[in-house]
Amino acid sequence: MSLRQSVADLLLQDFGKKNPAELRAGDTVRVHNRIREGEKERVQIFEGLVIAVKHGKGLDGTFTVRKMAVGNIGVERNYPLHSPNIVKIERVKTAAVKRSKLYYMRDRVGKAARFNSEVANPATWTELSVPFIDVIEPEVVVSAAEGSVEADALEEMATEEVVVPTETQEVVAAVEGEALEQEAAAE
Repeated sequence: MSLRQSVADLLLQDFGKKNPAELRAGDTVRVHNRIREGEKERVQIFEGLVIAVKHGKGLDGTFTVRKMAVGNIGVERNYPLHSPNIVKIERVKTAAVKRSKLYYMRDRVGKAARFNSEVANPATWTELSVPFIDVIEPEVVVSAAEGSVEADALEEMATEEVVVPTETQEVVAAVEGEALEQEAAAE
């Protein structure tokens, strides 16, 4: 095994999804994509036909999803397979196709854009290790008499910043800890 291959395996182990989706051309999928708009975060669903899967299940693996929007306008999106922004992928149905790239579907509209052998084949791939934190929280209104101890405590709590470590920070801390342990073992 070469050094390049071992580095790629380590990166896939650290940053890759533990449960990558097993997609094929011809699958109709719903991709739940996390979108950040300013301070708010939401999940947007994009449903369409997988027309291409490239680079396998490696870190550089991607898949292309195509759907027909309003007015018969085709919309395609390329998704990295191991993107942390993909919350969930649901396979709705599968069609038996004879090609690995379905680029010819770009020219088809209406009934011509359907397959004869579509079969419901549901499956779901969710990344369990990445917690989804809903940013939108309901505000709780608490009142206290001015100048009281409770009012001072509430004011202090309102000004405190809560720092939640991200998964990247945790991975960096773990790698630094392992490096320190290896240096100590070497001495």
